[in-house]
Amino acid sequence: MVGGINGGGAAMDVYLPRSQGDVDDDGKERRTGTVWTATAHIITAVIGSGVLSLAWAMAQLGWVAGPITLLLFAAITYYTCGLLADCYRVGDPATGKRNYTYTHAVKSFLGGWHVWFCGFCQYVNMFGTGIGYTITASISAAAINKSNCFHWRGHGADCSQNTSAYIIGFGVVQAVFCQLPNFHKLWWLSIIAAVMSFSYAAIAVGMSLAQTIVGPLGRTTMTGTVVGVDVDAAQKVWLTFQALGNVAFAYSYAIILIEIQDTLRSPPPENETMRRATAMGISTTTGFYMLCGCLGYSAFGNGAPGNILTGFGFYEPYWLVDLANACIVVHLVGGFQVFCQPLFAAVEGGVARRCPGLMGGGRAGGVSVFRLVWRTAFVAVITLLAILMPFFNSILGILGSIAFWPLTVFFPVEMYIRQRQLPRFRAKWVALQSLSFVCFLVTVAACAASVQGVLDSLKTYATFTTEGEGYLLPCHRCQQPQLGASDRQLGCPGARRVFNGIAKRKKCKVATTTDGGEDRISALLPDALSFLPSADAVRTCVLSRRWRHQ
Repeated sequence: MVGGINGGGAAMDVYLPRSQGDVDDDGKERRTGTVWTATAHIITAVIGSGVLSLAWAMAQLGWVAGPITLLLFAAITYYTCGLLADCYRVGDPATGKRNYTYTHAVKSFLGGWHVWFCGFCQYVNMFGTGIGYTITASISAAAINKSNCFHWRGHGADCSQNTSAYIIGFGVVQAVFCQLPNFHKLWWLSIIAAVMSFSYAAIAVGMSLAQTIVGPLGRTTMTGTVVGVDVDAAQKVWLTFQALGNVAFAYSYAIILIEIQDTLRSPPPENETMRRATAMGISTTTGFYMLCGCLGYSAFGNGAPGNILTGFGFYEPYWLVDLANACIVVHLVGGFQVFCQPLFAAVEGGVARRCPGLMGGGRAGGVSVFRLVWRTAFVAVITLLAILMPFFNSILGILGSIAFWPLTVFFPVEMYIRQRQLPRFRAKWVALQSLSFVCFLVTVAACAASVQGVLDSLKTYATFTTEGEGYLLPCHRCQQPQLGASDRQLGCPGARRVFNGIAKRKKCKVATTTDGGEDRISALLPDALSFLPSADAVRTCVLSRRWRHQ
């Protein structure tokens, strides 16, 4: 292996000559990236749709564990990305052989089954991200119509939307765009994505701050949702782990770190520049995440919606809500292509090597028939899965858990150990392996909780059913429908199912007086509250303990 470790265990570095002029040490065009451009790439990659779920994650974790979790994930990401940056070159950090992609680095240092496992994790993450982006964009598109409906017809109006129709529409758009050659490499695509992501994230922060100043809509606690009031004990455990998956998703960018590092000019050595860029990027995004998560939690309390911009805690100004959701849709239209095009290239490259005639022949109007059929079928499968499982927080939790341990922790740790030839059971080796094992346990727990959330939600979800603005949950002693762990937003009358309010409200048992007679006044309470906006219904619940727990 050139520049790697030979079979006998001795290190033998083979360096490529450094060229002069307008080319780099590998003969390709000279790179011009700096610490500032790398920082911008990191911030653009990290700040995305994951920021929308942080208020909900904070509501599950509370004021103590929530910020600590954000800081821990930030610290782990910063440290392991530093290890990964050191693996950009094989041998000397300034003149060794360069690895152009994450997979190349794994192949250079680890080889064997690690390469297959790395590719599997990357492509599963890309495929899953396509589903997540489809769900998020469709929910945001539906939220624009809902916002206008609530503005013109009142906050208590029935502004039902069929989310499945928006998912199909998004799929049709992507089926067209995925046929355009090099669409994901257009120079203006990253600029638009950066502007859009900052816009909707900033709007979410600003509106959360305004709501906090005007008056919070819910109660916050040190430990988050309260067992027996907001959730039961089992739900508390599942939702806590699912929140960890959502936080992990918000920090997942290690998959493209090597590609960002490959844009940096040298000297100085790329790993030094990348470490500085990582520190600046992670600190900036963590500060931004603290604002989004903490202000969102402060504004909505333990009933924070799963998606802060589509959960309709914010009704006015409606045009600003519309603008934020439009920015999400535009961002994810391009983001879908950025994540899926590498998967297209991998599959089509493999087909071209094995069946050259299949890719080169069978053209209709200058377009490869195989490419047309394969890419369209791929988008159709993603669209179908998004329709079947449109559960925002659960899907984000699964994606975050899949990407976090293997790509952010496991491979950087293993490559660093192999690169530095750390002896087994020495202090640093034990520390790194312990970090990897703990993160593995977190990943398993988060993934299991998110899958459980999907399974619970599927119990009450009906495909192609119109999604209402949200039905009102009956009080605790009523015969209420089963709620998916990811969708239980509030625990008293007025609570809303944000994304899949499909199940119909069931009738409460008739309340009785102390002498056994029928209490008709109390029996009217759930119906009376059903005419109020959710925020007002929640405030009304607080007035009487009997109203909250009848």
